[in-house]
Amino acid sequence: MPHEFFNPVRSVYGAGALSSLPQLLDGRKAVIVTFPEARELGLLDRLQRLLGEQMAGVIDSVLPNPDVAELRPLYEAFWRDAADAEVIVALGGGSSIDTAKALMVGARSGCFEDLVAALTAGVPFEPARVKALIAVPTTAGTGSEVTPWATVWDRHAQRKYSLHLRETWPTAAIVDPELMLSLPAPVTLQSGLDALSHALESIWNVNANAISDTFAVAAVQEIFEALPLLMRKLDDVQLRGRMALAALKAGMAFSNTRTALAHSISYEMTLRYGLPHGIACSFPLPMVLQRAIGHDAGRDAVLARALGPLDVAPARLAGFIERLGVKTRFADYGVSNEQADQMVAHALTGARGKNFIGAAQPA
Repeated sequence: MPHEFFNPVRSVYGAGALSSLPQLLDGRKAVIVTFPEARELGLLDRLQRLLGEQMAGVIDSVLPNPDVAELRPLYEAFWRDAADAEVIVALGGGSSIDTAKALMVGARSGCFEDLVAALTAGVPFEPARVKALIAVPTTAGTGSEVTPWATVWDRHAQRKYSLHLRETWPTAAIVDPELMLSLPAPVTLQSGLDALSHALESIWNVNANAISDTFAVAAVQEIFEALPLLMRKLDDVQLRGRMALAALKAGMAFSNTRTALAHSISYEMTLRYGLPHGIACSFPLPMVLQRAIGHDAGRDAVLARALGPLDVAPARLAGFIERLGVKTRFADYGVSNEQADQMVAHALTGARGKNFIGAAQPA
């Protein structure tokens, strides 16, 4: 059967790639969306020197897991005050890029509630105005720089929304491992495991294709080699580059498949138990792999390319994650067997859970 792969994002990769930003802006003015520590790390000063008058403003208050209550004032102030900026430059991890994707699509009214209403109803939001987006990840894991998806949280309602429109594809991604040298060990680990999850989730996926498989298998193999080395040598720019490229490949893979069961489980683990996303979506990977094996011969073959012989692959995957200091059982996070069974059964009914090749089988 024919396969189709689509990704419209221009990707610039390598040490020093940030210097391409003025060329990508091509004279347009940009608002920088980033995290609070970016200023003390010198990143905003670096952008100011690079962009000069093209840097039209800064939003540096992005917090992890952007919540509707935090996004509302940002969104409305942005569309009120940043009319002359044509581009958003998102500098940071997944939360900065997700925030930028929410900001880039403007409601006719300028009110954030219009976007939230569409997300709540599960219908496509129709933006009246759109800003271009250039994504500059400072972590090796999110993949959001080459996908149209953004996660928006509502902690008060205990809900998670997925924003994805044809307008929310970034126009360009700048993947510069030099920007990742300051990442502390916990964030490096969480980001790397997030990338591993993206790659594996795109393989045990009903939307997988031959091209996404190529990216995913390469990402898994590189993460298995590079991530343990990087955790022992955080200041090695070559290892940072290997992980950045692996995360980019994983992003390319799931940009066409979306994620699956492990991510569906992760949302509840983050909302109810406060687990960081990279841990929440990676600790169940061995369990999900065990469920995936045997459902489809073609998927089994790709999983074997990525992980080796399938009779020992779940144990190998669990051992890899646990040697990095992350437990792989629900009980390790205070979840009983009964609660875990209920959580997995519920996750299989979600939009991401239905992408899993075993979703139609009994839980």
